[in-house]
Amino acid sequence: MDLVLVELLDHEQGRELLMRARPLSMRGFGLIELMVGITILAILTLLAAPWFGDWTRNTRLRSAAETLRSDLQMARAEAIRRNTGTRLQFVTSLDAGCALSTSVAIWVVNATLSQTPAGACGSAPYLIGRSPLEVSKSSDLVLTATRSTVGFDALGRQAATTNPTTSIAALTVQLTSASGTCVASGGSVRCLNVIVSPGGDSRICDPARSGTTDPMTC
Repeated sequence: MDLVLVELLDHEQGRELLMRARPLSMRGFGLIELMVGITILAILTLLAAPWFGDWTRNTRLRSAAETLRSDLQMARAEAIRRNTGTRLQFVTSLDAGCALSTSVAIWVVNATLSQTPAGACGSAPYLIGRSPLEVSKSSDLVLTATRSTVGFDALGRQAATTNPTTSIAALTVQLTSASGTCVASGGSVRCLNVIVSPGGDSRICDPARSGTTDPMTC
């Protein structure tokens, strides 16, 4: 039918008649509709930007906390499996220039309670684990630990270490964001703590929660 109309009328008249005959849903978008759609999309993007930033930070913190807890559990399991002491320590890097630290989100695990990997994190004796690169390269992640080293004995409990000398006590590792404020301080970033008990258990908790029956309470 469309071809017949075009043949009966000249090109311009046929096209105009066809456009009038088609329903609006078949005519596509005009320039005005396209600009309105782009404007609405831009407004929605601006409104969602703060929420997306918080979501990204919260996801990064959750991932780092779960990775750290997993490596703590691995160090404990290796101590039991090997029937010897192991330790996890926070360090400044994963190469030969590393030093012990309490404020860097990088760690290594080695199978000894008496020998530090400081100065040899790339090939430390009995090195059995290290933090993944995606955690250590996150410039927004801030780690603060109550001490640099935690040891485990062959029964999976915390053990004292030498080089450095540590005693058996709960270890608390705070994970926060350099670009946001924690919920506990009135912000919107869900900061987390990783706690290792004297018995060797490790868990993740939320310092913003305070309920006595809430398992995420610190």
